[in-house]
Amino acid sequence: PDLSGYEKFGLGNVKYNISRIRVTAVEFPSASISLIPGTGIKLVIGNASLTIDMNWNIRTWMFKNSGRSTVYISKVFVTAIFSTPLDNTGHTSISLTSCRTTSGDIDIKLNGKS
Repeated sequence: PDLSGYEKFGLGNVKYNISRIRVTAVEFPSASISLIPGTGIKLVIGNASLTIDMNWNIRTWMFKNSGRSTVYISKVFVTAIFSTPLDNTGHTSISLTSCRTTSGDIDIKLNGKS
């Protein structure tokens, strides 16, 4: 979904809108799944990366600008634990028990009219 809102900076408000957000690349160079006896499943993703493209525009009382942006997030590490209990009918269900995510680097490139 698009993101929009107002932020107060110094002498006035800044209205912003971020639209057409698209994930254009995802890389999982290191991923593993293992069983945890009596608990469920552990998923570990290491050194992943993600590229996101979007349109942006900002407006203040003094100027307005818009353009495209690319965000590159790298060194992403995720550890998730899923429980796998049986439901009332004996079928296995899956629910997220815990999740920890860290990211190392974020590179933002703005291309605008000004």
